[in-house]
Amino acid sequence: MAPVRTTGAIVAAAAISMAVLSYLFSSKKPNLALLKKKKKKPRNGLIDAIGNTPLIRINSLSDATGCEILGKCEFLNPGGSVKDRVAVKIIEEALESGKLAQGGVVTEGSAGSTAISLATVAPAYGCKCHVVIPDDAAIEKSQIIESLGATVERVRPVSITHRDHFVNIARRRALEANEAASKHRKANQMNGESLEQTIDYTTGGEKQSLALPHNCKGGFFADQFENLANFRAHYEGTGPEIWDQTGGSLDAFVAAAGTGGTVAGVSRFLQEKNPNIKCFLIDPPGSGLFNKVTRGVMYTREEAEGQRLKNPFDTITEGIGINRLTQNFMMAKLDGAFRGTDLEAVEMSRFLLKNDGLFLGSSSAMNCVGAVRVAQSIGPGHTIVTILCDSGMRHLSKFCNAEYLSQHGLTPKAIGLEFLGIR
Repeated sequence: MAPVRTTGAIVAAAAISMAVLSYLFSSKKPNLALLKKKKKKPRNGLIDAIGNTPLIRINSLSDATGCEILGKCEFLNPGGSVKDRVAVKIIEEALESGKLAQGGVVTEGSAGSTAISLATVAPAYGCKCHVVIPDDAAIEKSQIIESLGATVERVRPVSITHRDHFVNIARRRALEANEAASKHRKANQMNGESLEQTIDYTTGGEKQSLALPHNCKGGFFADQFENLANFRAHYEGTGPEIWDQTGGSLDAFVAAAGTGGTVAGVSRFLQEKNPNIKCFLIDPPGSGLFNKVTRGVMYTREEAEGQRLKNPFDTITEGIGINRLTQNFMMAKLDGAFRGTDLEAVEMSRFLLKNDGLFLGSSSAMNCVGAVRVAQSIGPGHTIVTILCDSGMRHLSKFCNAEYLSQHGLTPKAIGLEFLGIR
């Protein structure tokens, strides 16, 4: 019998059938693996939700400058700002060292964001929070802090050398809490009776009392300006995240400084990874850091002109600009600095809202001014990263208030970026 011959059509059909079956069976495995990868464990409580914020392309600024300008969305942290990282690091290090115990009171002098972050995370560690804030800060910041369960003490702005500067008062409140806790322990040891624990103080001419938690374990002054836990929060967290999110492919980083922790931690980390990454400061009016970076001498323009203001930090921006060197800022590795103005910050915030849908606070807007300045300095084709510290939600009464801005001659009028020389 002659052998049976298969036709080309039958062979082709068999080959296609085998290919389809092979595809169907083999394709199921990667899909199952993909599903497994997508299944992530829930984050462990509030603290685990802090950090790992998105890095986004700011389209309008990138298109206008020819650089890739990227913003780290710190306003998406649970407490609404970059300071959540700092609050967690300060409290965790204090608990580990024994300087703070569960049931203790964390005190801080803050213009707003750090105070809000401390008030947000302190309860997660079983602690209370007492905040001393200058009374010229946006009122909604105090309202937020109080709503979070913290005690707020508003005081008049004075020089840091004055004993009643808000930072110095916060330091005293921690000492007073420690004294009250010590008296409470002694009373318990002697007769087993619990004393009512309060700290009496006078603010705004009125006597007030800070009620301490029952069995208060004392106080701890967060000291965000000098406590290097601030720097470490960004050196160990924000910096590495930026490096990973860009794949190490960035040319410059820029940010303003208040305590100096963010710009110091990020700049040092990035330059240790790649010394060719340029790091810059953007400095608001009344701050002496621009001259410290560019000339090595700490002074403000007002001092140089013999017209020093009674309050040198007469600026619309809150939480940035300072006229002294902090331990945190001294850790920074900077290649240069730029000046920013209040009007530039206001104009930038309105431009980004209109063109990108980004509703940003004053420090975030100033950082974006800095990003454009860096782009103009190093030219197109580079990748520049900055920090979007917080949103405009806590700046409604001042920075985002048309009447307030008008009173200070800061009504925005720009159509595009002409306020930065881009047309």
